[in-house]
Amino acid sequence: MKRFLTIFFIMSILMTSFAVPAFANEEETTISKQEQQKMVNVAHRGASAHAPENTMAAFHKGVEMKSDYIEIDVQMTADEELVIIHDTTVNRTTNGTGAVGDLTLEEIRALDAGSWFSEEFAGEKIPTFEEVLDAFRGKVGILIELKSPELYPSMVEKVADALKERNMAHTNNEKIIIQSFNHESMELSKELLPEIPHGVLAGLTWAGVTDEQLEAFATYADYFNPNQNIVTPELVDRVHAVGMEIMPYTSRSQEQANRLFDLGVDGIITDYPEHVYHHPVKNN
Repeated sequence: MKRFLTIFFIMSILMTSFAVPAFANEEETTISKQEQQKMVNVAHRGASAHAPENTMAAFHKGVEMKSDYIEIDVQMTADEELVIIHDTTVNRTTNGTGAVGDLTLEEIRALDAGSWFSEEFAGEKIPTFEEVLDAFRGKVGILIELKSPELYPSMVEKVADALKERNMAHTNNEKIIIQSFNHESMELSKELLPEIPHGVLAGLTWAGVTDEQLEAFATYADYFNPNQNIVTPELVDRVHAVGMEIMPYTSRSQEQANRLFDLGVDGIITDYPEHVYHHPVKNN
């Protein structure tokens, strides 16, 4: 009998010692998932570390990697068609040369926008804005950046029309955000699309943004999305204080993503969507 009780006692101790770490790991996993769900994961120009930026391949990769949003750059051709490309020229990301606004849609579509990144993507085309909307509506959020709208006087209206035609201009959509470095264009866009969230992009020169400026932005913008290098805990608090959210750009390393995560931002615009999901969550 003594032997039985001794064995029972030892087994109880062993079971208890193994149970505690198992519970701790389960708790850590649960906290990690909850924290990750709060962080909006934006695939910058699509998952642009894995496929050529602003192509359908990059956008599909962003969806595959379970990003919350794909970020796209909108510009306009000589024949006033909306296309997705970052630079104001085609030189860097295609086999062509010249300004986007000087080329027709037919000329733009004839270019190879994938070979510069990898031969695996040879033949990728510059997509149109409508093509992206039709392919990804309902599948992923779309963060639309109006690129250099000062070069394209009718671009704001054309973007608004394309969204309205697809019934994508309402609050119940909740999957469209429009942003730009050109803040005046955001004021106009908000007038045309009052139910869609808008954001102001802010470069390094906005490091000293004042409370008054943030309050002015908040009259038409829902997001203040700055260069990650000017983000501080104080800035995050001040943006939140005027009722806006903050999604900095562009995270390109795990360390950068971790820093932004710990600063308490609302989303991270990143070339590497996997970095947001791999953030090591601290247990308090």
